[in-house]
Amino acid sequence: MMTPPVKSGPRYNQFIQADKVRVIDENGENLGVMYTRQAIEEAADVGLDLVEVSPNADPPVCKFLDVGKYRYEAQKKANAARKTQKTQEIKEIKMRPNIDDHDYETKMRNVHRFIGDGDKVKVTLRFRGRELSHQQLGMNLLRRVQEDVAEIAKVEAYPRMEGRQMLMVLAPK
Repeated sequence: MMTPPVKSGPRYNQFIQADKVRVIDENGENLGVMYTRQAIEEAADVGLDLVEVSPNADPPVCKFLDVGKYRYEAQKKANAARKTQKTQEIKEIKMRPNIDDHDYETKMRNVHRFIGDGDKVKVTLRFRGRELSHQQLGMNLLRRVQEDVAEIAKVEAYPRMEGRQMLMVLAPK
Protein backbone atom coordinates (compact mmCIF):
# COMPACT_ATOMS: atom_id res chain seq x y z
CA MET A 1 0.00 0.00 0.00
CA MET A 2 1.32 3.45 -0.91
CA THR A 3 1.59 5.92 1.97
CA PRO A 4 -0.06 9.30 1.41
CA PRO A 5 2.24 12.30 0.95
CA VAL A 6 3.13 14.20 4.11
CA LYS A 7 1.00 17.34 4.27
CA SER A 8 0.99 20.12 6.78
CA GLY A 9 -2.21 20.90 8.61
CA PRO A 10 -5.06 18.64 9.68
CA ARG A 11 -5.82 15.29 8.09
CA TYR A 12 -8.99 15.13 6.02
CA ASN A 13 -11.12 12.67 4.05
CA GLN A 14 -9.04 9.63 2.94
CA PHE A 15 -5.99 10.78 4.98
CA ILE A 16 -7.80 10.12 8.28
CA GLN A 17 -6.30 6.90 9.67
CA ALA A 18 -8.82 5.96 12.36
CA ASP A 19 -11.52 3.36 11.62
CA LYS A 20 -14.17 5.13 13.67
CA VAL A 21 -14.51 8.84 14.41
CA ARG A 22 -16.79 11.11 16.42
CA VAL A 23 -18.55 13.34 13.90
CA ILE A 24 -19.76 16.92 14.25
CA ASP A 25 -21.78 18.32 11.33
CA GLU A 26 -21.50 21.77 9.71
CA ASN A 27 -23.98 23.26 12.24
CA GLY A 28 -21.94 22.07 15.24
CA GLU A 29 -24.27 19.20 16.15
CA ASN A 30 -22.80 15.92 17.37
CA LEU A 31 -23.77 13.05 15.07
CA GLY A 32 -22.04 10.49 17.29
CA VAL A 33 -19.42 7.85 16.54
CA MET A 34 -19.46 6.32 13.04
CA TYR A 35 -17.18 4.60 10.58
CA THR A 36 -14.81 6.96 8.76
CA ARG A 37 -16.00 5.85 5.28
CA GLN A 38 -19.62 6.55 6.18
CA ALA A 39 -18.70 9.95 7.66
CA ILE A 40 -16.73 10.90 4.50
CA GLU A 41 -19.75 9.99 2.35
CA GLU A 42 -22.11 12.06 4.52
CA ALA A 43 -19.74 15.05 4.34
CA ALA A 44 -19.54 14.69 0.54
CA ASP A 45 -23.37 14.64 0.36
CA VAL A 46 -23.38 18.08 2.03
CA GLY A 47 -20.57 19.25 -0.29
CA LEU A 48 -17.90 19.49 2.43
CA ASP A 49 -14.83 17.55 3.60
CA LEU A 50 -14.42 15.49 6.76
CA VAL A 51 -11.62 17.26 8.70
CA GLU A 52 -9.89 15.85 11.78
CA VAL A 53 -10.01 18.65 14.38
CA SER A 54 -8.89 16.68 17.45
CA PRO A 55 -6.69 13.74 16.39
CA ASN A 56 -5.59 12.81 19.93
CA ALA A 57 -9.09 12.19 21.27
CA ASP A 58 -10.44 8.65 21.52
CA PRO A 59 -12.06 8.30 19.01
CA PRO A 60 -10.70 11.26 16.98
CA VAL A 61 -13.13 14.17 16.52
CA CYS A 62 -13.92 15.17 12.95
CA LYS A 63 -16.03 17.99 11.51
CA PHE A 64 -17.75 18.70 8.23
CA LEU A 65 -15.71 21.65 6.89
CA ASP A 66 -14.25 23.09 3.73
CA VAL A 67 -10.55 22.13 4.03
CA GLY A 68 -9.23 25.10 2.02
CA LYS A 69 -11.21 27.58 4.10
CA TYR A 70 -10.15 25.87 7.36
CA ARG A 71 -6.45 26.03 6.40
CA TYR A 72 -6.78 29.66 5.31
CA GLU A 73 -8.40 30.65 8.63
CA ALA A 74 -5.72 28.77 10.61
CA GLN A 75 -2.95 30.52 8.66
CA LYS A 76 -4.56 33.93 9.21
CA LYS A 77 -4.76 33.20 12.94
CA ALA A 78 -1.07 32.17 13.05
CA ASN A 79 -0.02 35.32 11.15
CA ALA A 80 -2.01 37.54 13.52
CA ALA A 81 -0.34 35.85 16.52
CA ARG A 82 3.10 36.36 14.97
CA LYS A 83 2.34 40.03 14.31
CA THR A 84 1.34 40.79 17.90
CA GLN A 85 4.30 38.91 19.37
CA LYS A 86 6.88 41.22 20.97
CA THR A 87 10.51 40.25 20.61
CA GLN A 88 12.74 41.42 23.41
CA GLU A 89 15.69 43.44 22.21
CA ILE A 90 18.85 44.46 24.05
CA LYS A 91 19.38 48.22 23.97
CA GLU A 92 22.76 49.64 24.91
CA ILE A 93 23.51 52.77 26.93
CA LYS A 94 27.13 53.93 26.93
CA MET A 95 28.56 56.06 29.74
CA ARG A 96 31.90 57.26 31.06
CA PRO A 97 32.94 57.07 34.75
CA ASN A 98 33.09 60.86 35.17
CA ILE A 99 29.69 61.57 33.54
CA ASP A 100 28.04 64.89 34.36
CA ASP A 101 24.68 65.00 36.20
CA HIS A 102 22.64 66.29 33.28
CA ASP A 103 24.11 63.70 30.88
CA TYR A 104 23.42 61.00 33.47
CA GLU A 105 19.76 62.08 33.78
CA THR A 106 19.35 62.02 29.98
CA LYS A 107 20.79 58.48 29.81
CA MET A 108 18.53 57.38 32.68
CA ARG A 109 15.45 58.72 30.87
CA ASN A 110 16.39 56.49 27.94
CA VAL A 111 16.93 53.51 30.27
CA HIS A 112 13.44 54.06 31.77
CA ARG A 113 11.92 54.32 28.27
CA PHE A 114 13.63 51.12 27.04
CA ILE A 115 12.61 49.12 30.11
CA GLY A 116 9.07 50.52 29.83
CA ASP A 117 8.96 49.16 26.26
CA GLY A 118 9.90 45.72 27.61
CA ASP A 119 13.48 45.65 26.33
CA LYS A 120 16.63 44.68 28.18
CA VAL A 121 19.27 47.37 28.70
CA LYS A 122 23.01 46.81 28.59
CA VAL A 123 24.83 49.58 30.44
CA THR A 124 28.39 49.93 29.15
CA LEU A 125 30.91 52.01 31.07
CA ARG A 126 33.97 52.90 28.98
CA PHE A 127 37.31 53.60 30.70
CA ARG A 128 40.06 55.59 28.98
CA GLY A 129 43.66 56.12 29.95
CA ARG A 130 44.19 56.62 33.67
CA GLU A 131 40.49 56.12 34.45
CA LEU A 132 41.23 52.40 34.35
CA SER A 133 43.07 52.69 37.66
CA HIS A 134 39.88 54.11 39.28
CA GLN A 135 37.47 51.25 38.73
CA GLN A 136 35.68 51.99 42.02
CA LEU A 137 34.25 55.15 40.35
CA GLY A 138 32.70 52.93 37.69
CA MET A 139 31.30 50.53 40.28
CA ASN A 140 29.77 53.45 42.20
CA LEU A 141 28.15 54.78 39.01
CA LEU A 142 26.68 51.39 38.08
CA ARG A 143 25.43 50.94 41.67
CA ARG A 144 23.71 54.33 41.32
CA VAL A 145 22.09 53.21 38.03
CA GLN A 146 20.94 50.01 39.74
CA GLU A 147 19.33 51.96 42.61
CA ASP A 148 17.62 54.41 40.23
CA VAL A 149 15.87 51.61 38.30
CA ALA A 150 15.32 49.24 41.25
CA GLU A 151 11.51 49.58 41.16
CA ILE A 152 11.12 48.86 37.42
CA ALA A 153 14.05 46.58 36.57
CA LYS A 154 16.15 43.79 37.99
CA VAL A 155 19.85 43.23 37.39
CA GLU A 156 20.29 40.26 35.06
CA ALA A 157 24.08 40.44 34.82
CA TYR A 158 25.93 42.16 37.64
CA PRO A 159 28.75 44.62 36.78
CA ARG A 160 31.86 42.93 35.41
CA MET A 161 34.99 44.13 33.64
CA GLU A 162 35.55 43.19 30.01
CA GLY A 163 38.78 44.70 28.79
CA ARG A 164 38.52 48.49 29.09
CA GLN A 165 34.78 48.48 29.78
CA MET A 166 32.47 47.53 32.62
CA LEU A 167 29.14 45.92 31.68
CA MET A 168 25.81 45.44 33.46
CA VAL A 169 22.54 44.10 32.01
CA LEU A 170 19.12 45.20 33.29
CA ALA A 171 15.85 43.41 32.51
CA PRO A 172 12.24 44.56 33.11
CA LYS A 173 10.64 43.15 36.28
